[in-house]
Amino acid sequence: MLFSFFGRVLAQLFFSQLLTNPLMEPTSSSSKDSLFGRFAGKITHYSGTTAVFVSALSLVVLWAATGPLFSYSENWQLVINTSTTIITFLMVFLIQRAQNKDSLVLHLKLNELIAATKGASNRLINAQDFSEAEIKLIHQFYCLLAEKARLDNDLGETHSIEEAEDNHHEKLAAHRD
Repeated sequence: MLFSFFGRVLAQLFFSQLLTNPLMEPTSSSSKDSLFGRFAGKITHYSGTTAVFVSALSLVVLWAATGPLFSYSENWQLVINTSTTIITFLMVFLIQRAQNKDSLVLHLKLNELIAATKGASNRLINAQDFSEAEIKLIHQFYCLLAEKARLDNDLGETHSIEEAEDNHHEKLAAHRD
């Protein structure tokens, strides 16, 4: 009985605010997004608001205040345990979905910067799709590049890996002569 009351209150608060408040819509919502995509975007955005935090805190306080009324019974404890478990379980997937989208957007922006920057190595475009072995190999190249910059005593100079190799060989040849 108590569980169904809290469930109804929570659902009513959450969905009434979500569906009626135009400020809760993501700013980049597109009509091309799937129904689930739009719905998940709205929930993800709304779940991070102060109103949701205050509502959740109020429900926990209300639940705690009803403890003496229900003699702190197992059913009373089960209400909060079940509610929080279900909400947490669902939110994990929504948050992961939002994080995946944000990560992809970040990669696209970095790819654009790499592609637009003269002298940048284009082989790093879509580096997120490389295998772990390829990423480790590229990391080793950049460690080598950092070491060469340290040996050159000019940490402000930028080089691609190939330029660093050529510059290092030229400097070694000039030093030997």
